[in-house]
Amino acid sequence: MPEIIARNLNELAQHLRDDPRNKKCFLIYGYNNVGKTRLSTAFRDIGWQRNEAPDTLYFNAYIEDLFTWNNDLNRGNESVLLMNEDSNFFKDMEGLPMEDRIREQLSFYADFDFKIDYVNWTISFSRDVAGERRDNVKISRGEENTFIWCFFLAIVQIAMNSDIEAYDWVQYIYIDDPISSLDEHNAISLANRLAQLLKGTDRIKSVVSSHHALFFNVMCNELSNAEKLFLSKSGNPPVYSLRPTGDTPFFQHVAMLRELCEAANSNELYIYHFNMLRTILEKSASFHGFKNFSACISRQNDDSERKLRTRLINVLNHGNLSLFEPQAMSEENKDLFREILIQFLNLHYFNHEIMPEVNREV
Repeated sequence: MPEIIARNLNELAQHLRDDPRNKKCFLIYGYNNVGKTRLSTAFRDIGWQRNEAPDTLYFNAYIEDLFTWNNDLNRGNESVLLMNEDSNFFKDMEGLPMEDRIREQLSFYADFDFKIDYVNWTISFSRDVAGERRDNVKISRGEENTFIWCFFLAIVQIAMNSDIEAYDWVQYIYIDDPISSLDEHNAISLANRLAQLLKGTDRIKSVVSSHHALFFNVMCNELSNAEKLFLSKSGNPPVYSLRPTGDTPFFQHVAMLRELCEAANSNELYIYHFNMLRTILEKSASFHGFKNFSACISRQNDDSERKLRTRLINVLNHGNLSLFEPQAMSEENKDLFREILIQFLNLHYFNHEIMPEVNREV
């Protein structure tokens, strides 16, 4: 696919829909604030304009707004999640075995249960606490995000099943940034499951966009026949472009390291970033013939500061890391993280054109 340059996101969306080669899947990588979410809504809106009816099942930040809490603050025990029944997202759902399909996906991530009320269009949650079942519980924001993602995947499964008439209007699936903060393991796991699901049909075209380099890399490896594209914008007024990334868009360690540099500069640092950093240090130490990753922290064998930082990385890698609710670093640990990362980058040369310079102070 040649590079596409457009004056607006509608033109880019039109190109994705009308691709003459009839590609079944597009994978799009783009940094934050380049228009990924707006591109997904432009793609959806074209379907409405053409058919006067929806043809795209999509997941982006707006889908989460279809679920809202109704909290009975007086009684305190009637918390339910409301579904916007006017949305096409839900219109074909009644009468389908939704609960079983959602539970199948949810079992990978959570330990709570739920029940869908199709009369009142609500969802109630329950969980076992110390061997006792508690009903109408209020799940956390992270658990809610997990549930909505699994809800979406259940609908995708139904749309792909040609034996089920529900959701037969779906011609396209568009997924924008299904995850915001993931540790390395879960980014790989989620990408792998999503890729296997998208392989399940030739009838529906799919588009997946993300700013998460590692997630994008795994998706590219799993979906080798997909079109891999890089979304960017420049100028004022902005000009947008989609260009091919090539057959090997990112090496995993380079993708991880770039992710760490960007996280350090944005000050959005979480404990799991130490896990990613240790992985890079271990691979680098092995490549250079060292027995311990601490050799990549400092050149001095008797450096007491190196021992302290090695111990810090070890300690912070044994915490209980949450999938959707990562723990933020303390300000002191953020400073130490930046120092370790900068020292590593100074010891080992990387291409400055793709690796951001890390700011010591943010």
